[in-house]
Amino acid sequence: MKKRKIALKNLAVLALLISSFIACDKDFSDIDSDIINNDNASHFNTNSQDFDVIAYTKVLDPVQTSSLPINMIGVYNDPNYGMTTASVVTQISSPTINPDFGEGVELDSVILTIPYFSTPTEITEEGETLYDLDSVFGSSPIKLSLYESNYFLRDINPNSEDNINEPQLYYSNMSTGLDNISSALLEGVEIPVNNGDIDLDNFVPSDTQIRLTDGDEELTGLLAPSLRLSLGVGYWFSKIIDMQGEPELSNLNNFRDYFRGIYIKAEPINGSGNMMLLNLLNSGANITLYYTKDNDLGEEVRLDGTYTLNFNGNRVNFLSNDFTIQQGNDVEGDESLYLKGGQGSIAEVKLFNGDDIDEDNSTNNIFETFKNEFVETDEEGNFVSSKKLVNEANLVFFVNQDLVNGGEPNRVYIYDIDNQRPLPDYSLDIANTSFPEFSRINHLGRLQREGDEFDGDGIKYKLRITEHINNLLLRDSTNVKLGLAVSGNINLENNSFQYDILNTSDTDETIPVSAIVSPRGTVLFGNNTNTVNDEKKLYLEIFFTEPNNE
Repeated sequence: MKKRKIALKNLAVLALLISSFIACDKDFSDIDSDIINNDNASHFNTNSQDFDVIAYTKVLDPVQTSSLPINMIGVYNDPNYGMTTASVVTQISSPTINPDFGEGVELDSVILTIPYFSTPTEITEEGETLYDLDSVFGSSPIKLSLYESNYFLRDINPNSEDNINEPQLYYSNMSTGLDNISSALLEGVEIPVNNGDIDLDNFVPSDTQIRLTDGDEELTGLLAPSLRLSLGVGYWFSKIIDMQGEPELSNLNNFRDYFRGIYIKAEPINGSGNMMLLNLLNSGANITLYYTKDNDLGEEVRLDGTYTLNFNGNRVNFLSNDFTIQQGNDVEGDESLYLKGGQGSIAEVKLFNGDDIDEDNSTNNIFETFKNEFVETDEEGNFVSSKKLVNEANLVFFVNQDLVNGGEPNRVYIYDIDNQRPLPDYSLDIANTSFPEFSRINHLGRLQREGDEFDGDGIKYKLRITEHINNLLLRDSTNVKLGLAVSGNINLENNSFQYDILNTSDTDETIPVSAIVSPRGTVLFGNNTNTVNDEKKLYLEIFFTEPNNE
C-alpha cells in the first residue's frame, strides 16, 4: 500500500501563526487531534458507506435464574410468541438470631410486603399519591399460591471437581443442570392467606397507594403500591414463635435447613394473566410478625414487638414457555430475527462475514478488505496508519411489522458474545440510574416508533458501535461475534457478570442478565430478506472522513 501525503495549512501552534503548506506522512490519529475548521475543512471529505451483516436467531437452552437482581412472577401472554409462566422460590432469613419473644406472646398479624416498581404521577386534593406501575405486563388475573418449600437451596455445588467454593447454579427449567427439582418438594405446605380485599385466585396488581392504620383505624403511614398480603397467624405462631429457644432459630444455617424457603407459584386463568417484575432485595420487601407480650415490669399494658424475615439468600425463578422458536441459519443468516426474553432467543451477529485477520497473504478475506480500505497495515495485518477516520458506526435493525403484533421492547442490548461483556461503547455512554429507559441511549438507541408515540408501531433500532469499529481498525482487536437481546434494564449490565446457559456441549455459553428479566419479545428483519423488504435489511453504516487530495 502507498502512504498518502496530506497537505495541512494554516495551523495555529501556540501563539505562532504559520502560513504554509506542510507535506507530511501523518497518521489520522494525529489529524484527529488537530482542529478542522473553516480554513482547512475543504481538505477533507465526509462520506458514508453501508456494509452487509450476517445475523441469525439463536434459541436459548435453559438459562441460569439463581441470584437474579429482579424476579418475574406471573403469566405473560406475548402477542408475538405465546405464554410464559414464572414462579419463584426464595430463602428467608432474619437479622435477629436466637430471638427472645418474651412471655405470653400473642401474634396479632403477619404481613408479607413486596413493593412494585412504580412512579408517582400526581397528588390529589385529598393528599393521595397516584402511581403508574412500571413493571407489570398485562392486566388479566392470575392465580397466586404460597407454599413452604421443602427443597433445600444449596450455596455450594457439591459436584464441582475444580473449585470447592463453586456456587450452586439453578436454571429456569427447575433443575441444577444435573438434578431436577420436583414440584412436590416445592409445594410442601400451603401457607394460609387471609385474603380480605385481595383474591389470590383472581389476582391483579393494584396501583393504589396503601394506607396503614392502627387498631383504631387511625392513619399511621402510607406505602407505594405493593404486593401486600395478610398471612395466617396460626401457621407462623407454630413455625416461629413456638420455636423460641430451639436450635432451629439459634443460627442462620439451622434456620435455613428448618425453614427452607417460600415458593410463590403463579398459574394462568383461561390462558392469560399478568406478569410482575419484583425486587425481593428491596429494603421494604419482607414478612413481618406483629405481636404483643407480657410486660416484664408486671404492668398491665402489654408490650408491642415485631420480628422481620427478609428474602436474603438464594432465589430461583422457574420459567415455563408454551411456544417453540426455530433455530436460525448460522451460515447465510435469517430473513427474520426472533428476540425473546427469559428462556427465549437472541440474535447472533457477524460483522464482515465473521472473518478475522488470517495467515493467508495471497488473498484478502472480507474483514481484511475492509481494514485495508480504512487503514494501512503491516504484513501481519496490524495497524500502521489511517486512511479514513471513522466518525460514527451504527447497526440498524428494522422491526418486522408483518410478524409483530405489539408489545415490543423499547430497548435491546448488543454485546460481545465471545468475551461475554458489553462493547466499549457501553462504558463511554451516559448512564441514567434514575430512569433506565433513557440510559445509554447514544449507544443503545431506543426503539423509534411511528409518530414518536409511546405506543406507536416500532420502526427500527439504531445501535452505535463506533468505538467497537475503531478498535477493530486502530487497535487490532479481534472481530468477535456479537449478540443482540431484548433488555429489561440496560443498567443491569454495568459491572455485571453474564449468566450461564445450560447446554450439553463443553462450550461456555452465557446470556446478559437484563435479557433474562424481560418477558418481552420482538421480530426484526435480518440480512437474508426478500426483494420486497430489501430496504429494511439489516446493515452496518459507517460515516467517515478522508483527505481530499485534489
